[in-house]
Amino acid sequence: MTSPAAMTRDELMQLEDRLQLRTYNKLPIVVERAEGSWLWDVDGRRYLDFYGGHCVALLGHAHPRVVRAVTEQSRSILFYSNLVYSPVRARAAKKLMDLAPCEMKQVFFCSTGTEANETALKLARKATGRARVVAMDGDFHGRTMGSLAATSHQKYRDGYEKVFPETVFVPFGDEAALREALRHEAGVAAVIVEPIQSMAGVTTAPASYFQAMRRLCDEAGTMLVFDEVQTGVGRTGTFSISDRYGMRPDMITLAKSLGSGVPVGAVLVNQKIADTVGYGDQGTTFGGGMMAMAAMEATLDALREDGLMERATEIHDRIFDGIRKYGGTLRGEGCLIGLEASRPVAPILKGLRDEGVIAGGSLDPNVMRLMPPLTATDEEVDFFIDAFARVVEPMLAADHED
Repeated sequence: MTSPAAMTRDELMQLEDRLQLRTYNKLPIVVERAEGSWLWDVDGRRYLDFYGGHCVALLGHAHPRVVRAVTEQSRSILFYSNLVYSPVRARAAKKLMDLAPCEMKQVFFCSTGTEANETALKLARKATGRARVVAMDGDFHGRTMGSLAATSHQKYRDGYEKVFPETVFVPFGDEAALREALRHEAGVAAVIVEPIQSMAGVTTAPASYFQAMRRLCDEAGTMLVFDEVQTGVGRTGTFSISDRYGMRPDMITLAKSLGSGVPVGAVLVNQKIADTVGYGDQGTTFGGGMMAMAAMEATLDALREDGLMERATEIHDRIFDGIRKYGGTLRGEGCLIGLEASRPVAPILKGLRDEGVIAGGSLDPNVMRLMPPLTATDEEVDFFIDAFARVVEPMLAADHED
């Protein structure tokens, strides 16, 4: 058998398909290295990455701060559990809480977004003594059992529903439906919501809806959880999107962007929740590990010192200005952008790949997602806009001829 180091692109793809469970319909790209906004495949072809590996590469790839931090940390200690204290964990926690909304008082570190959401729902049940959860149609909160129970998309739920915790779904953005659910569904521990429903097609709702959600949860004695696994850590222009809405949830879950590619998740909690948590109520082996904390600390330093949260809005506006003339509905905030087209976007995504750009689809076949890094330059944004024009203009011309 040929050594993997000497295999061709097709041989590597075949080997991975043979050995790995086929849980993803992968792009036909074998990535070998990455830097900044760019990926290179094993054949040396370069791609502008405006997908970020599922909305992860907030600072682009191999950001110098993060590389330096994890390299230096690896020379000291790679890992030890939360059984001991750690200088890098203490520093990282302080920097995280300094950027978080002031109502958030403590943090629980974990490794993934679904784990963060599982933890938040568990803490809400402990704090309230209730079992039921209210979630939104269109929400995606993860694939482990508790988070999956609050994920509405049927394709992920099939085969597991008999063992799910009790969850009630209401239409996203419908204040009256949420009011009725909290009034008639006894024992609601938590309302969990994605402030921007990324997988559903970058679906949004007005600030007044989230302000009403806060009031309704207060009236019902229900905890409010913001799943900011994709919207958080400055991607939408503020560290928490709740800053835009003029309200505060009881818990905020974070992951993806938080470690700039190193797995790290977090649950931020207010004092009410923190007061209900005791020794042994929650635990994790790898959450808060030294490498993850070094990556998180470097990410937060870059956000604060390099003004990157402000850059999210500049990138957003430049992309909107560049592609709005081609029609469709543009939505989202900062560097979480959706384009709803009048046709399935799969051919557009394929055309962009041919032009050297990676963008994302969604569960809505007519919606394309863009999740560029906050470090993207104006020239890189323009590279995307020019590629988009080359792909879309012939399609629009063909439609006009028809």
